[in-house]
This record gives sequence, structure tokens and C-alpha cells, in this order.
Amino acid sequence: MTQLERQQRAAVVAEARAWLGTPYHHEGRVKGVGVDCLQLLAAVFSAPPVKLIEPPDIPHYPWDWHLHRDAERYLEGLTRYTREIAGPPHPGDIVLFRFGRCFSHGGIVVEWPTIIHAYLGKGCVLEDAEAARWLTHVGETGPEHGKARSRKFFSYWAAHPAHAAHEHHRKPPRVHDEVD
Repeated sequence: MTQLERQQRAAVVAEARAWLGTPYHHEGRVKGVGVDCLQLLAAVFSAPPVKLIEPPDIPHYPWDWHLHRDAERYLEGLTRYTREIAGPPHPGDIVLFRFGRCFSHGGIVVEWPTIIHAYLGKGCVLEDAEAARWLTHVGETGPEHGKARSRKFFSYWAAHPAHAAHEHHRKPPRVHDEVD
């Protein structure tokens, strides 16, 4: 890992920490006012102190879309900017969890397993992703009760190795996420 990449990762974590305590608000992206997990990722990676991506234009998405659709919209949008990695993740990397029928909840790694994420009823919080049973296991009742929850790790730097090594100001192409 280059010195530039370490600096970029530290900037991502510092910006994510600045969002701690922000209440949960579906589709919100205003620090201190309201944010959801998807918008937190967009806000952090496009924030002026970080500026690894342009602020994405994310179309409206219903709060319960992941319960009714198999389409991996969150995953597809994320992979426009990142690449999946085997793990363990480094600070600034992203973890996605499967909720409902697809991968639909994400957080920013501070130092694995500590993450920063926004969730209904919790807001933007710092949490141990391996100790929080609701992040590690599926459901409290039903046929999947107790089953391990699927998760995947992603890295901006795995998708932009030249950026991490040399080009601090290069921007990836602006892409509009397609979420219905």
C-alpha cells in the first residue's frame, strides 16, 4: 500500500467518523440531519476532503426494495466504483450485507471488524460487525433463523490501482445508478 493510498483511506475513515450521530433518514444525505447506508457511502467518497468520486446522482429507491426484488441494484451500483476483494478489508473499504433478497446494506470499514454505517432506528453508528448478531445472522424467527448472514467486501483502491499509486486528482467516469 502506497503512502497516498494510506492517506486516502484515512480521509475516508475521518469523513465517515464525521457522520457519526447523524439520524437515519431514508434517502437522506445531509450530515447531522439524516442519512441512510447507501447515501452515507456516496457522501463520504464524494466529500470535498476525500473527493475520490463525483457525487453520484442516485434515483429514488423505496425503503423496502430489497424485500421484493432479487435484482442486485446496490451491488451493481457499488461495483461501478469498486472491486470485490477477498478480505480481510482495510480501513476505508466497504462491507455489504445481504438483507432480504439481495445485498442491500453497506458500511465503511474503520478497522475490521469495526464499521460505520447508518441503519433504521440506529442512525449513523460505529459498530463491531462480527459482534452485532443482527449483522452476522439472519432473522429472529422463520426457517432461516440463525443462518449466517452473507457479506462481501469491496475496495475503491482495487478498482483504481493507478489512482492509489499516482493520480490523486483523477476522477472515475460519472455514472448514474439505476434504481427503480
